[in-house]
Amino acid sequence: MRSVLRAAVFLAVLLSATVLSIDFAQAAGKPKGKAEAAAKQAAPAVNKGKAPASRQARAAEPAARKSLTKAGSTKPAPSAGKPQTTATRNAARQLAAPTSRTSSRHASQLAAAPAKAPGRSLAQAAKKVQPGPASHRLALAEPKKSVRHALASPPDLWQEPSQLAVHSGSALVVAQDSSEALYEKNSQAVLPIASITKVMTAMVVLDSMPSLQAPITITEEDVDYLRGSRSRLHVGTVLTRETALLLALMSSENRAANALGRNYPGGLAAFVAAMNRKAAALGMSSTRFEDPTGLSSNNVSTARDLARMVAAAHRYPLIREFSTTTGARAEVNGREIEFHNTNQLVSSPTWEIGLSKTGYIQEAGKCLVMQARVAEKPVVIVLLDAAGKQTRIGDANRIKRWMESASASGRSPTRV
Repeated sequence: MRSVLRAAVFLAVLLSATVLSIDFAQAAGKPKGKAEAAAKQAAPAVNKGKAPASRQARAAEPAARKSLTKAGSTKPAPSAGKPQTTATRNAARQLAAPTSRTSSRHASQLAAAPAKAPGRSLAQAAKKVQPGPASHRLALAEPKKSVRHALASPPDLWQEPSQLAVHSGSALVVAQDSSEALYEKNSQAVLPIASITKVMTAMVVLDSMPSLQAPITITEEDVDYLRGSRSRLHVGTVLTRETALLLALMSSENRAANALGRNYPGGLAAFVAAMNRKAAALGMSSTRFEDPTGLSSNNVSTARDLARMVAAAHRYPLIREFSTTTGARAEVNGREIEFHNTNQLVSSPTWEIGLSKTGYIQEAGKCLVMQARVAEKPVVIVLLDAAGKQTRIGDANRIKRWMESASASGRSPTRV
């Protein structure tokens, strides 16, 4: 009986030992399989045949160690013969993890990095922009669109009063056929008119219908002692009334103009009275004359009144001819003397002037009146109280260009 019991106990112990050895072997085999699988993925395949188990374990060990090192572990990989299930499992995880972590890291870097702007100019502009979202930086980095300013075309510029820079103190441009004012500046100011007076002198002389070939003599009464102006017509000079009229209008000869008035029926006083009556008849209500030369500053008028006077004088053929003559030779005391027009514009090929007269005394400044055809339109131009020597000439040229620009645009000048 005892022998039977001993045999049963022995068999039970043997069976238990066998089971334990089988479990131990299975437990040790599982880590080997996982390590071998990791080694196969990490190490390159040398041949397609099956390697011995020990060689596979040795190949898996360096790969596992390498993957553990990448994961930050400083411990060497466990031997394949020892059942380190946790370490082996971590090694297998590390072999698969870098790919996903790398891709996610690159994705985060790409998201954080600024978008590359196409073209060098956009990339350079993006560097100057403050950090921010990539789309915002690109919007600021876009090149600015060119802006086209709506500028007034040249035909429109003449309509602006500031574009017609008239520097004379008083000015007026009127259409001769309708008396419509195209431009005016202080046109109602009463100002001294200097030798513009001689236009009225010529009309009064011609209205009396004298003999133009009758001789008149320059006397002491014709000498200017008021301002001391010079003259080449010396006392005692004899010339025809026609020549005196020519020199008064063309060269603004004061002694010739005074001699014409003095030789008027009734004398100088009657002549001045006739001048004022003529002015009143023309509607020149702000005009007063005191002498036939304009040397007196009491000879005053307005640009408006003078435009009336010029329009009326233009109806006298001799005034048109004499006032626009560029130069002439006159016989004075047996010798010829050359005289020239005081208005340089009459000799300009760009001007078509029908009547002209200049004037100057200190109180009046530089003055100019003209009848001219500008842009195919007959106009009267009055310029008074100009300071500079060439100001009145410059103003006349500016008025001409102003009207011609209007004509070129197909428009009629508008009052400004």
